[in-house]
Amino acid sequence: MAPSATTATSATNGNGAVTKLAKNGYANGHTNGHANGNGHATVTKGTNGHRNGKEAKLSSTELIHLENEYAAHNYHPLPVVFDRALGAKVWDPEGREYIDMLSAYSAVNQGHCHPRIVASLVAQAQKLTLSSRAFHNSVFGVFAEKVGQVFGYDMVLPMNTGAEAVESALKLARKWGYLRKNIPTGEAIILSVADNFHGRTLGVISMSTDPTARTGFEPFLPNVGPRFRDEKAEGGERLLRFGEIADLERALELHGPRVAAFLVEPIQGEAGIVVPPAGYLRAVHALCKKHNVLLICDEIQTGLARTGRLLACQHENVRPDIVLLGKALSGGVYPVSAVLADKDVMLCIQPGEHGSTYGGNPLACAVSITALQVLLEEDLSARAARLGEVFRTAVKALNSPLVQTVRGLGLLNAVVIDEERCNAARRARGLDVEGAKRRTAWQFCLLLKERGVLAKTTHGNVVRFAPPLVIEEADLLKAVKIIGECLVDLDTREDRDMPTEEEH
Repeated sequence: MAPSATTATSATNGNGAVTKLAKNGYANGHTNGHANGNGHATVTKGTNGHRNGKEAKLSSTELIHLENEYAAHNYHPLPVVFDRALGAKVWDPEGREYIDMLSAYSAVNQGHCHPRIVASLVAQAQKLTLSSRAFHNSVFGVFAEKVGQVFGYDMVLPMNTGAEAVESALKLARKWGYLRKNIPTGEAIILSVADNFHGRTLGVISMSTDPTARTGFEPFLPNVGPRFRDEKAEGGERLLRFGEIADLERALELHGPRVAAFLVEPIQGEAGIVVPPAGYLRAVHALCKKHNVLLICDEIQTGLARTGRLLACQHENVRPDIVLLGKALSGGVYPVSAVLADKDVMLCIQPGEHGSTYGGNPLACAVSITALQVLLEEDLSARAARLGEVFRTAVKALNSPLVQTVRGLGLLNAVVIDEERCNAARRARGLDVEGAKRRTAWQFCLLLKERGVLAKTTHGNVVRFAPPLVIEEADLLKAVKIIGECLVDLDTREDRDMPTEEEH
C-alpha cells in the first residue's frame, strides 16, 4: 500500500539537498521566503543542475538555447523556464515568481509538488520501483482496488501516458466488438468527433481533423474517426460534429451493427475548451446503449476534479463503458494513465495481447493512491466548482471589448480574444496592424507572462486558463486583475514596448 502520509518525511532531492515534506497538505511557506498563502511545505532549493561534473547555474536564456539546439522542435513553448514550483506558483532560475494558470495541461490538479504525493514517491522509490508485469508487486493490486472503488468500475488496465490509454481503449473496443458484438473480423468501426484531441500517436491522429496533426504522417488507420459514409450527403461522406447528436444518430443508423465504440471528450480541451449543449452526453449514452456501442469517455484532461466533479461525465449522470484517465492521476510527479471498464469488457483482452513494462509499476501505483486520496480528502472537486464560478464571473466583470466570450466548467476555462476587433480598432486609429504588428492571443499570453501569469493559447485566439485546483482565491483574482491589465496593453501598448519571445 501507499506509505503513510501522517508523519513528516526527509529525503534527498537529487542534488544532495535535504527536503522536508509536510505531514498533511501543504505546510507554511518555504525556505526562500516565498509563501503563497496555501500552507505549502518547506522545500530546500538545490542547485540548478550540473554540467561536466561541475555545479553550473544556467540562466533562462541559456537553458532555452540548449533546448533549441539539442532537443526536437515538436513544441512551441512560451519563453519561460520552470526551475521550481509549489502549489499554484512557479519560479524561474532568476527567482521570478509566476501564477501557473495551465497546470501542465491539468496534470497538477493537486498543485505542484504536493507534499503527501512527493512523500509517497520518495518512500516507494527507496523500496521498489519496478517489477514489470512478469511478476506481481505489493502495490499494484492495492492500486487496482482503490481506483476501481473510487470510480465504480470492476477493473483497470494500467498504462503510462494518456495517448497509451487511448490506444489501449481502441484495441479493447475492437476486441470487444469481435468477441461480444460479433462484428465480422476486420470490419469494426470506432467513431469520434471533429476537432477531437486524444494524443499524437499514429492511431490517434488517424481520428483527428487537425491538419497540423495529420499532414505528412499518412497513411492512417482505417475505420476510425469522425467521418462516415452517407450516400445522401454531399460527396457521399459526413463529418460527425461535437455537440450535434443528430450526426451520431445518423452514423449509428447507417453503420451501427459494425460500430464497436464511440470515443469522445466530455469537454473538448485542445479545440478550445468547448462545452457541449446540456444533455448532449446523456443523449450520446442513450444512443450507444440502443445500438450496443461502447461509450468511451476520454477524461484525461477533464477528469480528476478539474471540472467540479470527479469525472466530467458525472455532470450529466453518465456512466461510460470505458473511462480513460491520466495526467493528474499521479499529481504530476510521475507518468500514470489508466483504462477503466467492467469485467465483460476488460476481460476481452487476454494475457500476451497487450501490455506495458512500466504499466502498473509500484512507484506509479503508490503515487496514484496518494494522488487520489488528496483529491478526495481535500475535496478538490468542490473547490474547482466554486473557484471556476469566481473566475468566470470576475473575467466577465472586466467588460473588456476584446473578450469575445468566456466559457468553461469548474477550473477548465477559456477566454476567447477578439483579435479582429482589437486590430480593427488599432487600424482605425491609424496604426499598422499588418504582419508582425498584428495583435494576437499569443501576444496576450506574452503580456501575461511579463506580469507574472502563465497561460497559453489552445486554438488560435482561445486562451486556456486551468490553474491547479489548490490555487488561493486571492491569487486567482490577482490573475484576473492582470488579465484585465493585459487586455488594455494588447490594445494600447506601443509596438516597441511589446514583449517578444526572446525576452526572459
